Amino acid sequence: MSLIYKVCSNSEWEKALEEGFYKGSEIDIKDGYIHFSTKEQLKETVDKHFKKQENLIIITFNTTDLVENIKWEPARNGDLFPHYYGFIDINFAHNIYSLELGTDGIHKFPKNFFS
Repeated sequence: MSLIYKVCSNSEWEKALEEGFYKGSEIDIKDGYIHFSTKEQLKETVDKHFKKQENLIIITFNTTDLVENIKWEPARNGDLFPHYYGFIDINFAHNIYSLELGTDGIHKFPKNFFS
């Protein structure tokens, strides 16, 4: 199984749960696709785009569930990032993790998340 990761606010995901599908965050809607990261890209994504933001979650999705609308495209540092074109059925969410903001302003990933 190949997982990709989406960081979003709790409120964005709660809205998706009400609607039955996830449309993406404000930047996703603006760019025309939902931004994902691989596990290797995730920490830098959080550091760069979510600095000091509270009430965040990480949602994992299996790429085989999204294969029809996912494209791997060059982005930061020329790395290929998974971009999803369309809305995502909430039932495709594999796992959801809380991304806590430490008192030092740095996000704390769940214990053993990267092992």
